[in-house]
Amino acid sequence: MNIKITGSGSYIPNRTVTNLDFAQHVFLNDDGTPLAYSNEVITEKFRQITGIEERRYVEDNLQTSDIALIAAQRAIESAGIDPETLDYIIFANNFGDVKSGTIQSDYLPSLAARVKHNLRIKNPKCVAYDIIFGCPGWVEGVIQAQAFIKAGMAKKCLVIGAETLSRVVDMHDRDSMIYSDGAGATIIEATEDEGGILAHETASFTYDEANFLYFGGSFNATHDQDVRYIKMHGRKIYEFALNHVPLAMKECLDKSGILIEDVKKILIHQANEKMDEAIVQRFFKLYNHRFEKDLMPMCIGKLGNSSVATIPTLYDIMIKGKMKGQQLDKGDIVIFASVGAGMNINAFVYKV
Repeated sequence: MNIKITGSGSYIPNRTVTNLDFAQHVFLNDDGTPLAYSNEVITEKFRQITGIEERRYVEDNLQTSDIALIAAQRAIESAGIDPETLDYIIFANNFGDVKSGTIQSDYLPSLAARVKHNLRIKNPKCVAYDIIFGCPGWVEGVIQAQAFIKAGMAKKCLVIGAETLSRVVDMHDRDSMIYSDGAGATIIEATEDEGGILAHETASFTYDEANFLYFGGSFNATHDQDVRYIKMHGRKIYEFALNHVPLAMKECLDKSGILIEDVKKILIHQANEKMDEAIVQRFFKLYNHRFEKDLMPMCIGKLGNSSVATIPTLYDIMIKGKMKGQQLDKGDIVIFASVGAGMNINAFVYKV
């Protein structure tokens, strides 16, 4: 028995927001003082560091569970399964449903329960739950689905990663330009086909690192400071990621028994292009092996950082041949890897 991704789907919002759309924003330092540079300089430096030229935001009438439902329906159709046969629905997100124009997260009921309800699944043995694990949530959901299947507790699982980060950002914080909205979903299934998940690795670093990403008040002191937004210590995250993610990827690859030269693609969380490139370069350096940039497909330039949705979205557009110059072929060895709030890191090695 092998455990494979048998279907995938994604939802990429229609609303495109370019860096030029931030031209009139008032960006502030964390002490409330204006940044020393013009918005033109700020956005160009941002593009050079992150690789992001534009990002996608959801329409006002949609919430996280809505776009997750669309991605889930597409994954179910792709796998050709009856949704009533699902044993688990695992929904990775971090902020619940946040309606446009509101400041409150809605987690009652869970987003996984909402998706199950809207899929009209009657089977009570299909267990639906949310997982809050920062940006690595979808990868962790896949790892949990694999564990359920290996333990004989499941045969088919739906794993979703979806987020509407545009609703939880402080528009006076230049880091707000990183974040975007989106949804990706996959069916994880026991199969007799060759390949599947070969090894995995997960770790949580919380002793000193728990608050590298956090909820904090607006940089604009005239705003209600009890209204909270996603905030990050970018330099600390960058250093943490470079020190720990390559090692986790190496441990995972070594456990799989796969040689570094046999790795065809690395699907890493689309967090920041320069950071991701540095992580993967350091990973290859651990093997004294040369890193070829086309091994690391990137969609962040056009889609931004949609947290848990980045990897399943990237996988979906690649496996369906929708990414120019990049594809996944039968038998390819792929490393999935992510890092994010917690601080959490994880990876799994996968044979297509």
